[in-house]
Amino acid sequence: MGFIDLSGSLGRHFGSIGVALNEISTRLSLVAATQRTVSGPLAQRAESCLALFSQAFNVSDKLNITIESAIPEHVGLGSGTQMSLAIGSALNAYYDLGLSVRDIAAVMDRGLRSGIGIGVFEQGGLVVDGGRGEHTITPPVVAHMDIPDAWRFILVFDERGQGLHGQLEVQAFKTLPPFSQQEAARLCYLLLMQGLPAVAENNLLPFGEVITQLQRAVGEHFSSVQGGVFTSPEVAEAMQWLALQGAVAIGQTSWGPTGFCAMAGVDLAEAVTQRARQEFLHFKHLRFMLVSARNSGGEVQVI
Repeated sequence: MGFIDLSGSLGRHFGSIGVALNEISTRLSLVAATQRTVSGPLAQRAESCLALFSQAFNVSDKLNITIESAIPEHVGLGSGTQMSLAIGSALNAYYDLGLSVRDIAAVMDRGLRSGIGIGVFEQGGLVVDGGRGEHTITPPVVAHMDIPDAWRFILVFDERGQGLHGQLEVQAFKTLPPFSQQEAARLCYLLLMQGLPAVAENNLLPFGEVITQLQRAVGEHFSSVQGGVFTSPEVAEAMQWLALQGAVAIGQTSWGPTGFCAMAGVDLAEAVTQRARQEFLHFKHLRFMLVSARNSGGEVQVI
């Protein structure tokens, strides 16, 4: 849902807020084998994770891994971190290594900027991480809260492309202008004194307003390298329409192109999502998905 201080004006870079979701997930199974076999969606990425973990902890990679489902890559939903932690957690359980999620994340080089993917794998819900300081290995979770059961999030996918990633993302951060210390302070205050109390009191409207303001500030900062506040103009148009229907917390997740918003009430959120699909039929590449928050972390089942 956005970064808080992109320039690290007080010594800590980034800091971010995000939410775990139920309906989009990475799920895999691992069994003994005579040779290494990895199959299913994003198998190449999973194989790289397996190789990295095996070398780091000196364990055999002669396993059969089946990826049953995987979060789409480079659309702002933390696919790389969730795959890395899922593979690492499975291997940790299989070899009984006693590692924490943080141990696995550090070896897999996750949390180099946002710590949300690590935080939600640990405990789900809404997570705020404290960014990166001089000696940070993985960004610490400084706030964790359950999302109220009736809150729903609408995701808007543009299936034509992907957000910035890899070296393009690294280069983009290098070319961005400094982020205002005053703006970072304002966002911190809004989050601490309005956004998080609103979640505690099950009041979506003020929480949504804080997220919208945070998203606007970060989106405008990123606009020079992503072509606007939203990466996809069509997603931007859909988000504007959703706001007119009463949706709040309007934004783009990470580099996009996925947009998101929130609504309170399952029936209302379902009705608005269905209307959106009809309203934007002319954009064949847009896809609307209604999702719920997951208030628990990743699960490992040993059979």
